[in-house]
Amino acid sequence: MQRISPFLWFDTQAVEAADFYVSVFPNSHIREVMRSAPDAPAMGVSFVLDGVDFQALNGGPEFNFTEAVSFFVAVDDQEQIDRYWQRLATEGGSPGRCGWLKDKYGLSWQIVPMSLRDYIAGPDREGASRAMTAMLGMSKLSIPDLRAAYAGK
Repeated sequence: MQRISPFLWFDTQAVEAADFYVSVFPNSHIREVMRSAPDAPAMGVSFVLDGVDFQALNGGPEFNFTEAVSFFVAVDDQEQIDRYWQRLATEGGSPGRCGWLKDKYGLSWQIVPMSLRDYIAGPDREGASRAMTAMLGMSKLSIPDLRAAYAGK
């Protein structure tokens, strides 16, 4: 287990959320569901998302997620953007701006192509400005549209 890992507070849906997340991301699994007794409700869950350890607690309704914390998912291509966006934003979640979304549990995610940096911080400063303007107008990021904006098309 890694020394520092995200710890998520849910009302009562920690195991449900963990099951959902491991179905979305590759190389993911539930490690352990923690209960005070075999027939007791789950207190928490330990799980792995694409190699990253997570912990989640059924802590009650006192706290909710905010955009102040989000998970940045670096993706290789448009197919990955589309797949994660479909699962996280549209299955009970809501789209945000500039690649951000909230899932059905209210947790914020950023689905960002690794190539974004090439467009918004590229050597062509006018192209980078056009790409940044294009990104600011997007909800789900589009690599072809970012590329076209950078190129001035």
